[in-house]
Amino acid sequence: MHLAVSLNIASATGQAGLTFAEIAGFARKAETAGIDMVVISDATEERSSSPFEATTLLAALATVTERIGLVASASTLAHQPYNLARRFASLDIISHGRIGWNAMLRPNSREATNFSRPEGIADEDFHRRAQEVIGIVQGLWQGWDADALLFDKASGRFHHPDKMHFLNHKGEFFSVRGPLNVARSPQDTPVLVMSSLGEADLDFGTKVADVVLIEAEGAEAAYDDLKRRAVAAGRKPETMKVLVTIGMNELAAGELEDWFDSKSCDGFSFALPADHSALDNFTGRILPELRRRGLARSAYDGATLRDHLRLGAGGAK
Repeated sequence: MHLAVSLNIASATGQAGLTFAEIAGFARKAETAGIDMVVISDATEERSSSPFEATTLLAALATVTERIGLVASASTLAHQPYNLARRFASLDIISHGRIGWNAMLRPNSREATNFSRPEGIADEDFHRRAQEVIGIVQGLWQGWDADALLFDKASGRFHHPDKMHFLNHKGEFFSVRGPLNVARSPQDTPVLVMSSLGEADLDFGTKVADVVLIEAEGAEAAYDDLKRRAVAAGRKPETMKVLVTIGMNELAAGELEDWFDSKSCDGFSFALPADHSALDNFTGRILPELRRRGLARSAYDGATLRDHLRLGAGGAK
């Protein structure tokens, strides 16, 4: 069973936020318990404040953890694809291959007004643009072969020309030549997590995502549908993990075990708010019970997030 924690560090207006020390301490406890990954988000639909930008926080967390996967939510609307690809590739090098990007495919009207779109963005345009962004990012991550960089001072050769690949993307919304000025990821490519998939995104998501986060309601039918679509796209079903997002108090540990045994998910993502008592409850009550039942791993399978999730080399297969 794969286990994740989805931690939204955004606080409602007037509510005390979490400090870095508190978030880092929680991440280390989750790591000790063998949690596959922590997914950090820093915004809500409502008015809120966040003490940190999510990807910046990942860089800091990478220095105080050693094995746990670190995933940040980053909007396709708020970022240029080249910068997104470069940022996550850099984070993956810093963390030695433990990084993932949660590409949320739900438009946020508050976000649009902060990024030169005061009138918002039409749903169809948002989804076409988001899919183009994700395709560019994944293409840029594969711009260098694993052994492309030579750093050969004697011959003056920085790289092997045949192992550097220009993207040369020209699409509806973006034109990107590539490649990145960052080396290839230690885990081949960072892990692509997708959440908030609507009907219009399902076929695309199941072609490219490494992990899909789904809601608990209707999860069994959604799980079967996603796996079927992955197979129809030419993928092996085990190359895409489907995790059910649940609140801490929605199910007891025994019910989680029963749900997993029924083969209606590949694991769970526990959604936690930016609340001290919620973090304490999870680390003090939920995690020990999961470990007692053998649902949380006692040791990691490998060094990278792809190893933890048993995904193999990067990219959909």
